[in-house]
Amino acid sequence: MSETVYNRIALLRAERGVTRRQLADALGVHYQTIGYLERGEYSPSLYLALRIAGHFEVPVEVVFSTIPFPKIGERSA
Repeated sequence: MSETVYNRIALLRAERGVTRRQLADALGVHYQTIGYLERGEYSPSLYLALRIAGHFEVPVEVVFSTIPFPKIGERSA
């Protein structure tokens, strides 16, 4: 069983025109942390995951998942 946590941080940032540095500043983390999260090199604490979701004003399940998100334009089964 994989402990990979998938996320849509980059997609949400792009939709809202937010840079990694802007998001990092808003969350009080280093901008490189955002890059590590986006690339799946680091899994956030529950606290950080909730803060990220709160920043984008979406449920945490919209941002994070234990299964890969479908590609844009891909139909779900």
